[in-house]
Amino acid sequence: MSTKVADHVLQRLREWGVEHVFGYPGDGINGLLAAWGRAENQPRFIQSRHEEMSAFQAVGYAKFSGRVGVCAATSGPGAIHLLNGLYDAKLDHVPVLAIVGQTHRTAMGGSYQQEVDLHTLFKDVASDFVETVTVPEQLPNVLDRAIRTAYARRAPTAIIIPGDVQELDYSPPTHEFKMVPSSLGRSSWTAVPSDDSIRQAADILNSGDKVAILVGQGAAGARAEVERVAELLGAGVAKALLGKDVLSDELPYVTGAIGLLGTRPSYELMRDCDTLLTIGSSFPYTQFLPDFGKARGVQIDIDPHMVGMRYPYEVNVVGDAKATLERLIPLLKGGRGRDWFDTVCDNVAHWREVMERRAHLSADPINPEYVARALDPLLPEDAIISSDSGSAANWYARHLTMRPGMRASLSGTLATMGCGVPYAIGAKFAHPDRPAIALVGDGAMQMNGLAELITAAKYKDQWDDPRLVVGVFNNHDLNQVTWEMRAMEGAPSFLPSQEIPDVQYAAFARSLGLTGIRVEKPEDVEAGWRAGLEADGPAVIEFLTDPAVPPIPPHATWDQMEATAASILKGDADRGSMVKQGFKAKVQEFLPGREKRQD
Repeated sequence: MSTKVADHVLQRLREWGVEHVFGYPGDGINGLLAAWGRAENQPRFIQSRHEEMSAFQAVGYAKFSGRVGVCAATSGPGAIHLLNGLYDAKLDHVPVLAIVGQTHRTAMGGSYQQEVDLHTLFKDVASDFVETVTVPEQLPNVLDRAIRTAYARRAPTAIIIPGDVQELDYSPPTHEFKMVPSSLGRSSWTAVPSDDSIRQAADILNSGDKVAILVGQGAAGARAEVERVAELLGAGVAKALLGKDVLSDELPYVTGAIGLLGTRPSYELMRDCDTLLTIGSSFPYTQFLPDFGKARGVQIDIDPHMVGMRYPYEVNVVGDAKATLERLIPLLKGGRGRDWFDTVCDNVAHWREVMERRAHLSADPINPEYVARALDPLLPEDAIISSDSGSAANWYARHLTMRPGMRASLSGTLATMGCGVPYAIGAKFAHPDRPAIALVGDGAMQMNGLAELITAAKYKDQWDDPRLVVGVFNNHDLNQVTWEMRAMEGAPSFLPSQEIPDVQYAAFARSLGLTGIRVEKPEDVEAGWRAGLEADGPAVIEFLTDPAVPPIPPHATWDQMEATAASILKGDADRGSMVKQGFKAKVQEFLPGREKRQD
């Protein structure tokens, strides 16, 4: 039997080391599906419930494995459905390849069924590389370039293969004019900055007395070097959300997350420092960085297009974080005073006490902060954690202690809902021997998490460690937006947009043969988490949480929160604890405890 184009696509993927393709079938990729049958499902086709979930699973796989994530979809609606997940990859700088079908060449331009201008559709999200294969000789070059570009640019790429092309006999490019040969592989490489830029950076850092370091996911391969720099400079280290697993939160000078979902000590670190070193982060919220003119700045980033645009840095060093820090460390001078370092550590210790206290405050029925706090000491040392977007991300950011060996991520820049469960599924295929935990709000769970439990049930027997624990914060409210309306717009909750139905998430899990536990009382929270982590397969632990517990920004003051509480009491509709006259006091009770004497 002759080798078809579709056969060669799968063969080339195998040669690139691709082991999984996350997808959903459709007649636009029938040729590829037939080839999968001939190839005995190698690489493995992982069937999601929706193409968007395939893209999210590919993103999760890529984030937690470091390898390219591959997704596949049919023409028209299937390709369209991939977009949100691919934009998640684009904005978080993750290597993902999308393989999509297209109508037959003979019908293109004829307004045929499911015919969409896919080049126009993908030209933004896959701006680094998108190409249509029209003749067999374009392969393997198109596929090779798509994969190589995804790795090199840390970006999504796309190849479009019309249905009839998939079924053509494959013939490789020949040694003649206007043929483009190709080769496999990509050598490892490291971007190294100039010696002059390193010296300039060292001069600025050595002149600082109060150094703050901000790390993002770009510093993930430089953990030891970041720790050494922090120790030499007596610096505190804040983490962008995508860099949550870069450093252990057990280090006394690590202040935790930064930004609206961040911590008070990270806010204080940036407010009071005189020097800022940013490593591998494009954290966008300038208002959480030092005031302009107050701190000197150095940025280290591997991407020259991403430097110098968040803060007026004096030196923008373009290079790999590890290689750059290795060259920088010998030029740094230690031995400066300990007052700044001690202050940072004291702020961190105080914050941990505040978080412990807030987690144990009473709520109706369960304090969501306690849900996350109770999970923290139970996390396995090799846990992979995903968080969805929404108020659950606040508790993920503030209450989960990253320890060496743990991995964690969320949709950092796109901040899209619905990624928590598919990220965890992607993680399970990247590391089938490790437990995965997803923290998900009820809104995101209703959006698509419930459907992807079906995917988890389908594949659970193929994972060496079958544990995939989904913690659902069930508060009947699209809580993050509700609080944003109150805090930013001074408006009460608009129930027609914010209130959502009460769904029996645990019961749905049980209907699929999974573990499902509904937790309605605070005293049962820890037991619920333990049951999920001890289950012999995927588990849904549903916590009935109080929507009135505020995700207070780290820079909030008493006056601001009192005003928010007054707005809620004045305008919110009758929703249980939200309108209790004690709510104003309750909001104050959840404040970190330092603001009254500092602000």
